[in-house]
Amino acid sequence: MNEMNWLAIAPEIVLLVMACVVALVDLWVTHPRRTPTYLLAQASLAAVALMHLSHFDAGQTFYAVQRMVVADPMGHLLGFFATIAVMVSLAYARPYAAEREMLKGELISLSMFSLLGICVMLSANNFLVIYLGLELMSLSLYALVALRRDHAPATEAAMKYFVLGALASGFLLYGLSMLYGATGSLHISEVYARLALSSGQGLAQSGVLVFGLVFIVAGLAFKLGAVPFHMWV
Repeated sequence: MNEMNWLAIAPEIVLLVMACVVALVDLWVTHPRRTPTYLLAQASLAAVALMHLSHFDAGQTFYAVQRMVVADPMGHLLGFFATIAVMVSLAYARPYAAEREMLKGELISLSMFSLLGICVMLSANNFLVIYLGLELMSLSLYALVALRRDHAPATEAAMKYFVLGALASGFLLYGLSMLYGATGSLHISEVYARLALSSGQGLAQSGVLVFGLVFIVAGLAFKLGAVPFHMWV
């Protein structure tokens, strides 16, 4: 398995390029329902979904970026369903947004960037890559929440979501620093292997590692709105 095999992140590269293209093309779109932008985005997402499906059918595992990224069948399957979910969401959101004067190119491009963050997390083999994907998804969601700029509740919700997200990011990074201090690595497979080998020496029960895991779980739960942190979201 080649550590620099860029086929491992080919769907993510295509999605990033097409999200930028959609954002640029929308500058010249004058149609009130953003039909050219919408159709281009849906075609791009369909191509990304087909790429995920073809990689899933191949059943191979690739590593890239010094083994920080892994592309395996399960990741491609989840990426396929995530892409289909975004396509369906855009189809349903289009008439909803049009009635509220929110149908802009930013709605479509930010949805694609949010999907890119999800795909980055799905292909992560390192906790820092997970953090980058989570932040990309979260930043896109902050902007989507505030898309209706003249609506006071939307602006208030976006500001509160941003503050909570920043707090959760601090928790997550602090937990990752503790995890690195306890294991000496942020690669998921290496962390698991070192915990398994060192469990007899008391490392698995060390206070640093326990606190690190608590902060990581709390940060992720804040970001994802999981119980019991859903009440703040």
